[in-house]
Amino acid sequence: MAQRKLSLLLQNDQITIRVQQMKALYFDGSLSIKEMPDPVPARGEALIQVLAAGICNTDLEITQGYMGFNGILGHEFIGLVVECDNPFLRGKRVVGEINCPCRNCRYCRMEMTRHCVERTVLGIQGRHGAFAEYLCLPEENLHLVPDSIQDETATFTEPLAAAFRIVEQLSPSSEDKILVLGDGKLAQLITQTLWLYSKNTICLGKHPWKMELLRNFGITAVPFEKYKGEAADIVVEATGKSDGLTHALQLIRPEGSVILKTTCYEGSPLSSVSAVVNEVKILGSRCGPFRPALEALALGTVEVRPMISEAYALSDGVRAFSRAKCPDVMKVLLHMR
Repeated sequence: MAQRKLSLLLQNDQITIRVQQMKALYFDGSLSIKEMPDPVPARGEALIQVLAAGICNTDLEITQGYMGFNGILGHEFIGLVVECDNPFLRGKRVVGEINCPCRNCRYCRMEMTRHCVERTVLGIQGRHGAFAEYLCLPEENLHLVPDSIQDETATFTEPLAAAFRIVEQLSPSSEDKILVLGDGKLAQLITQTLWLYSKNTICLGKHPWKMELLRNFGITAVPFEKYKGEAADIVVEATGKSDGLTHALQLIRPEGSVILKTTCYEGSPLSSVSAVVNEVKILGSRCGPFRPALEALALGTVEVRPMISEAYALSDGVRAFSRAKCPDVMKVLLHMR
């Protein structure tokens, strides 16, 4: 098991505990590698040694001003529990849910903890994230990773859980015609997930090589501009573009459901006429359940390894971010050791 980095100093008959420094990728208007004190877990929290973490579009949006966050970025990770109150967790590989609720507000009392008004969110709001050698999360947020799942694969658990959130919200049937707009990282996971429930799932993309990743699994993927099919029962907007909602409303049938997965710093313009006339249901969708995500990764019913384009050491994190913005890459990972 990994040991936490502490040193004891004996001076004038007093013992002083000195917390050693860790490396972290820090954002304060620009990205840089910094030396920072190891985090100290609060009561009920675990100290986790980060093994690997993935860069996602939310991280890129934060560097453009989304959420107004300064600190250590990153929320898609796998790590090793170093310290916690629960002895069963120590030394175990874990992934973690990113929302840390207060447990006292109205929404927490309604068991809507992901919407807690006082929540902190790993690497996004009020809590340092996973692009560091160590992080802290509440023990209740942690999920054990089966031995059959490799570290790099496990970093996809959080975004895959977001894809399974759609299933929680809509319960799609095998008869539903589903369109997923976008062929990027999250759109790929959403398409694979919904295809498990309906083989009438189609990805509408723009990049031939990205669509080919889905075609390799037998999933239909066609260029957006060439799609001439009928309106869909469900349209998932996952383009990362401000005009994605407009396109989704053009493709949904009357009384159909549009799911919004894009968080775009630019915002999305909306003409509500078609949504009102066609009585379209528009549903936001964010974080989701980890258990089905881990099961899908363990069973291989969702395959993520072809999505990994490049991996870098944490010390090369600034370059990794630069590469993650490029159109010729999909998922970029950071390794902490």
